[in-house]
Amino acid sequence: MHTVAVLAPDGVSGFDLSAACQVFASARLPDGSAAYEVRVCAAGDATSFAAGVPCYQLRAPYGMADAADADTIVVPGIGDSAAEPPAELLALLRAAAGRGARVVSICTGAFVLAAAGLLDGLRATTHWALAGRLAERYPRIEVDPSVLFVDNGRLLTAAGAAAGLDMCLHLVRADHGARVAAETARLVVMPLQRGGGQAQFIAQAMPEGGDAGVNLQPVLEWMQRNVHRALSLDEIAHQAHLSVRSLNRRFRAQTGTTPVQWFLRARIHHARALLESTDLPVEQVAAASGFRSPVTLRLHFRRQVGTSPVGYRTAFRPPAPQPPA
Repeated sequence: MHTVAVLAPDGVSGFDLSAACQVFASARLPDGSAAYEVRVCAAGDATSFAAGVPCYQLRAPYGMADAADADTIVVPGIGDSAAEPPAELLALLRAAAGRGARVVSICTGAFVLAAAGLLDGLRATTHWALAGRLAERYPRIEVDPSVLFVDNGRLLTAAGAAAGLDMCLHLVRADHGARVAAETARLVVMPLQRGGGQAQFIAQAMPEGGDAGVNLQPVLEWMQRNVHRALSLDEIAHQAHLSVRSLNRRFRAQTGTTPVQWFLRARIHHARALLESTDLPVEQVAAASGFRSPVTLRLHFRRQVGTSPVGYRTAFRPPAPQPPA
């Protein structure tokens, strides 16, 4: 039987740990037998965290040594991504990868895989809010903050919390086929494949600080107030009291992108807000966000967010309350 070891180091995310256990323990083969043997492995008692807050003490039935022969090792998120993981944990992961085991992480568990050197030269993901920190600390990793998970074959990384469920279902499907995965998804009340990626959860942030004494934040706020208009580079540069050339240079330095691309993202951000908070039809959302037509909005929305405007509204807008019978 395929053995899955879910590690429980001190500071482990309770949600990530239990989500992996739930998916793999729920998977059943067509004859009704268990598809996996699931082991929760810890080095003594561990404190479980949620959103950085200690929640409870966890006593695992297996020790870390019991993960040494596992076919798949799952590293859940950890409470402090800045902390250096225990040397024995890193040695375990390196040995597992060296013998060909599948090693996967959920959320900030990617920092543990990175510390073990397993993600060097590979594409990986983690929670979008910490993706920049992962990329800065480990520059040899190609960090993609827009996806739910990245499959590199024997090494996989998933974004925050619920994306771990997506990745685990993906692994069930890879191991046992669509039928087993679909039944497992029904048991854990999850779609087998969610639309979109992490991009739909990322809020557009203002840059921090400026360069050479010029901070673009005032002009960015002005652009956000004018997403419904067709702003030219000349008009933006005039508002910033800069030449077009200087505008482009400072935009790249402070936001990492061009004025045109930033303005497009601001329009998409405005469209998202309208989809979440109003009942406006997509045609009116498009016009209010500066797009010439709903078709143009749908095109750019899918490129940036990974789903359609209607799909986004369905996911992020609660259904209207039903009148009493």
